Amino acid sequence: MGNVLTQAQVDQFRRDGCVFPIRVMSEADALALRGRLEAFEAETGGPLGGDLRHKSHLLFAWLGDLVRESRIVDAVADLYGADLLCWTTNFFIKEARNPAFVSWHQDSTYWGLSEPDVVTAWVAFTPSNQANGAMQFIPGTHTSDQIPHRDTFARDNLLTRGQEVAVDVDESKAVTIELQPGEMSLHHVRLVHGSPPNPSDDRRIGFAIRYIPTRLCQVAGDDSATLVRGVDVHRHFEPEPRPSRDMDPEFVALHKRIAERNARILYRGTGVQSYNDPRSRRTGGSPA
Repeated sequence: MGNVLTQAQVDQFRRDGCVFPIRVMSEADALALRGRLEAFEAETGGPLGGDLRHKSHLLFAWLGDLVRESRIVDAVADLYGADLLCWTTNFFIKEARNPAFVSWHQDSTYWGLSEPDVVTAWVAFTPSNQANGAMQFIPGTHTSDQIPHRDTFARDNLLTRGQEVAVDVDESKAVTIELQPGEMSLHHVRLVHGSPPNPSDDRRIGFAIRYIPTRLCQVAGDDSATLVRGVDVHRHFEPEPRPSRDMDPEFVALHKRIAERNARILYRGTGVQSYNDPRSRRTGGSPA
């Protein structure tokens, strides 16, 4: 299993909390995935939004394939072993010339998972660079405990609660993650990271896949996950099936139930009940 990452890359992840770039598919294949997404958007009359940006691998068969892509899962296995679940997925789409941003935060803040052994594979469907609002991180901050956050529900913040770390961030230490289509980064759940708006003339599209070892559990409510590698002897999560076609009505109903349940975990204590609530990021907030 694994053997995608070199020892130097594993060491970099342990030291910095992030490693990139890792080529997981050709640029042409990545742009084809963008084409599939945008064909659906054209058919439905607007950008993918609301709860459709979350757990999207349950709605689109091609994303169900992507979360199981061996090049991605093998790299994660190099870090966290052979028994892996995909806990969730999220689209991060920044429209051209748009003020949407992601504040400095740790992913682990509201996820409710029992351990901070979570890695995000952020797969680029388009170029992601300094010119179009690429993700930035502060190396080594993943070694910190959970940092207090404050909820802002800021209008242009892509995070569910507009959460941001309640401490000063030394932005002079920030590293920009530049990726070409078909490349990915891997980052730790405790890493302090964020991203500025996209002032360019094209969209910036990334698909974040959150992987966890099967031993983790959800401590804030019932939850589900997709087994992508090995065996799950712990069975802490309701197993998710694999879609065989896009927007299968049975999977749409399943996705709605799961999205509503997950939103209650992520928004607990706020009074917000769903990703489509006006206080959440109706244009595409994320549980990041």
